[in-house]
Amino acid sequence: MPDSRTYNIKPINRLIHKYVRPDILSIDPFANDSKIAKITNDIDPQYICNYNIDALDFLKMFDSNSVDAVLFDPPYSVRQVAECYKKMGKTVNFETTQATFWTKLKNEISRIVRHDGYVLSFGWNSNGIGKTHGFEMIEILMVAHGGPHNDTIVTVERKVQGSLF
Repeated sequence: MPDSRTYNIKPINRLIHKYVRPDILSIDPFANDSKIAKITNDIDPQYICNYNIDALDFLKMFDSNSVDAVLFDPPYSVRQVAECYKKMGKTVNFETTQATFWTKLKNEISRIVRHDGYVLSFGWNSNGIGKTHGFEMIEILMVAHGGPHNDTIVTVERKVQGSLF
């Protein structure tokens, strides 16, 4: 069975700790109740994080080329985005449910991750930050949960150059 706390799934937890160590600057813009990253954020104030702000605003706080690793575990679908925003009393609109929402997050992640830094992306698809943002795929983990449950796919990318756009 899947765990609602992605980072508690044993193979995923092992993979995270391969790249996220205490001696590096790691961040998590969608931390929920996870304390793995050095600096955490979740828009929902029920979670005790360093920040409880919108993920895009959180990412914009960091200087360019200053972050060693990002744990990128956003809502996996438009439905999940809508549920999260509605729960917080926020408006769900065209902007929060379209591809531009994800593109803005990826642009900021690309800007703040240093050369040779890592991004671990989590979802139902293998969509990481991407080559156009200067990243190369170095590892993929697929965790099958069985039955009617969606698999969790984790991509690990390393920044090899500046953004290409």
